[in-house]
Amino acid sequence: EVQVDELQRLLAGMEKEHRSLLLKMKEGEAELARLRSVEGDKLAEQARSAQLEKEVAMLREKIHHLDDMLKSQQRKVRQMIEQLQNSKTVIQAKDAVIQELKERVAYLEAENLEMHDRIEHLIEKQVSRGGHSSRVRSKSEYVSRYVGSALTGPKPLPLIRVVET
Repeated sequence: EVQVDELQRLLAGMEKEHRSLLLKMKEGEAELARLRSVEGDKLAEQARSAQLEKEVAMLREKIHHLDDMLKSQQRKVRQMIEQLQNSKTVIQAKDAVIQELKERVAYLEAENLEMHDRIEHLIEKQVSRGGHSSRVRSKSEYVSRYVGSALTGPKPLPLIRVVET
């Protein structure tokens, strides 16, 4: 009986140890599954990280390319602005020359009219010694008339003669 009791006690201990080992085995399997899951998550995170690094590298390359294009366009715009400013300077210089030439033409036309009036006056004097005399216009009257018309446009002012009586 003592041997049977001892065997039963050993058997009970073995059953208890069997249950505890089963429980540890189940805990180990659960831990292994959790670790596999965590490892799978790490692999997924590593894959996502690698993908994001590739995207970042690609975006950096695009930004670098766009910066180069922007600098090139800025250089072109600066060159165009310089050309425009140079053109404006040239145009202003030519406008000044044109204005000076217009004033010269107006002066010469006034001089020409004055000469015509003097010739007319001399002819009138010779033809009619005595009659009515007309005053000879001064050069400044002609110049002011033609310079004024040269500044306002191509339309000449009407010729007005001043006659003294």
